Amino acid sequence: MLETLSTPSELTALQQEVIAGITQEKCVQLIQSLVPTGQPGCGNSIDPEAPMAHEEDISKQVGQHLQSLGLDVEWVAAIAGRPNVVGRWNDGLPGPSLIFNDHLDTYPSCDPKEWHMSGHNPYNATLHGKYLYGRGTSDTRGNMTCQLIAIEMLRQAGVKINGELICAYTVDEERHGRAGALHLLNEYGLTADYEITAEPTSWTEENEWGIGIALAHSGLCLVDIETTGVRSHIWRPDEGVNPVLHMAQLIEALRQTTFTHEPPQIYGPTQPSICPVKIEAGQIGEGQFTPPACKARVWVIGLVPGMTYESIVQDMEKVIVELQAADPSFQATITQVEGETFVPASIEVADDAAHVQALSRAYQTILGKEPVLYRKNAYCDTLRFSHSGIPSITFGPGEDGWPPVNEFIDMDKVVAATKIYALFLLDFFKAEKG
Repeated sequence: MLETLSTPSELTALQQEVIAGITQEKCVQLIQSLVPTGQPGCGNSIDPEAPMAHEEDISKQVGQHLQSLGLDVEWVAAIAGRPNVVGRWNDGLPGPSLIFNDHLDTYPSCDPKEWHMSGHNPYNATLHGKYLYGRGTSDTRGNMTCQLIAIEMLRQAGVKINGELICAYTVDEERHGRAGALHLLNEYGLTADYEITAEPTSWTEENEWGIGIALAHSGLCLVDIETTGVRSHIWRPDEGVNPVLHMAQLIEALRQTTFTHEPPQIYGPTQPSICPVKIEAGQIGEGQFTPPACKARVWVIGLVPGMTYESIVQDMEKVIVELQAADPSFQATITQVEGETFVPASIEVADDAAHVQALSRAYQTILGKEPVLYRKNAYCDTLRFSHSGIPSITFGPGEDGWPPVNEFIDMDKVVAATKIYALFLLDFFKAEKG
C-alpha cells in the first residue's frame, strides 16, 4: 500500500520552494532548446543495416547543462562521436545511490511534409495549446527535461542530498544500447542501488489522465524469415511454387499462434505477438516470373520473463512444420538479425521498493491520486539496468504510444511530472537546506 506523504495543501516550505519555479514556460523553453540539437544526425534507425546515429552535439549540450547546475560530468564513449553523459551529485553524506536515465538519440523523422503541426520541420518544436509538437518531444527530450529541471530546482534551493544522484544520459538507445547503456554497465562499471528512466508512460482515457510507473518491461526479438519456391511464368503458376503466397500464409499463421510463455508475475497481462515490418521478393525486370524466394523481417514483441530466442524460434518452427505437413512444397527458414536484436523481458520491481514508494508519494502529493503500476510493452534502457541487477523503473509524461509523425507531448503532464520528480528527489534523498 502507498504510504501517504501529504495532500497538496500540506506542502512543506521546502517543497513549495522547489516546485514554485516549475512553469510551462520554463519547461517549453528547455524542450525547444533540446529538440533541434544534433538533428537529424542523432536520428537512430532500429534497422541494423542503417547508419548509426551521431549524438555528440546533444551529449555536449546536456553535459554542459549539468555542469552549469554544479554536477561533476564526464563523457564516456564506446564509439567516437557518440559520447554518453555521466553526471554526479554527491555531497559526501551517506545514503542510497540512484541513477536518472534518459537517451540522447531519437527516431528518424520520416517525411518532413507530413509534419504539418511544426511548419513541416520535425525539429522546430511548436506549441499549439497545451501540446508541443516535434521529433523527440515525447521520445524523449520532453521527459529528460523533467529530470533536468527538477535537479535545477533543488540546486537553486541550496539543498544537500544524503546519497548520490547519477545522471546517465545515453546514446544508442533506439538500437538497444550496445554503445550506450550496455557500455556504461559492462565496460565503464556504472552501478547504483536504484534507477529511474524518464521515458513515456502517460495515459489518457477520455477526460482523465495520468502518468504510470512501469515496474517492468516486456522484451523483443527480431528475426528474418525466408520462404523458398520454384520459379514459374505468371501465366503458369501451377508449374512452380510461389514463395510469396507461402510467406503470406506463414505470417497469418504466426499472427494466430500462441507463443509459449508464463503470464507476468503481477502486472500485465502481455500477450507475445508478431509485427512484420518488411517483406521483399523478386527483382526489377523479372516481373513476369514468380520469385525464387521471399524474405520478411518480423518483430516478436511483448516477451515476458522466461522467453528466450530459442523458445521463440521453436514455437515458430512448429508452425512451419504444420504448414509443411499440409503442403510438402512449403519451405521456410528463420535466422536472427545481427546486433542487439533479442532483449529479454524484465521481472517486476517490488512496489514497496524505496524509489517506487517515494515516487508514488510525490505523485499523490501533486496529482491527488495513486499512480497506475504496470508492465510497459516497449524497449528502453530500463531493461538494461534491470538486467544488471539494479531495481529499475520508468516514469515520464510522454504518451505511451506516440505517433510516428507530428509527435507531441502534453505540457500539463510535463509540468506535473517535473514537480513530481522534484518532490521525489527531496523525499528519496532526505534532502535538507545546506
